[in-house]
Amino acid sequence: MLKLLFGAAAGFAAAWFLDPNDGTRRRHVLRDKTTKFARKGKDEAVRKADYAAGQAKGVATKVTPSPREDAEERLNDPALARKVESEIFRGDEFPKDKISVNAEYGVIYLRGEVPDSEVMETLASRARAVEGVRAVENLTHLPGEAAPTKDEVGSSPA
Repeated sequence: MLKLLFGAAAGFAAAWFLDPNDGTRRRHVLRDKTTKFARKGKDEAVRKADYAAGQAKGVATKVTPSPREDAEERLNDPALARKVESEIFRGDEFPKDKISVNAEYGVIYLRGEVPDSEVMETLASRARAVEGVRAVENLTHLPGEAAPTKDEVGSSPA
């Protein structure tokens, strides 16, 4: 009995789709609807995959501690120079009026006259300790000495 029903259904489908008058239209409608459902299924699968990826990325971002933003990324050169000035001139022991602090691409340039070599080294080491400083070029000089130039002094990494 099952074979008879299956054979009758197959015969009916063949007559329906191979009809000389409307068979071509029916086949084309079937093809169009099939491709439409396949496209919709693919689009839906892509949409769901994108949603799941976004959810996973959000959870990973919440769970993972974010790295602290470097000061060199936050501060431009003038702001970095002001930050270095505020750090190295905190006390009254250094001659603020005789030292110039400049920054170029994260490199700090110290220029001016200092009373002794100990102050010279202390200024440079304090500048190196400031977050965001890539290197320090100490162009300071002692009284009676000629001021060094950028070419004479190599930068020391921070």
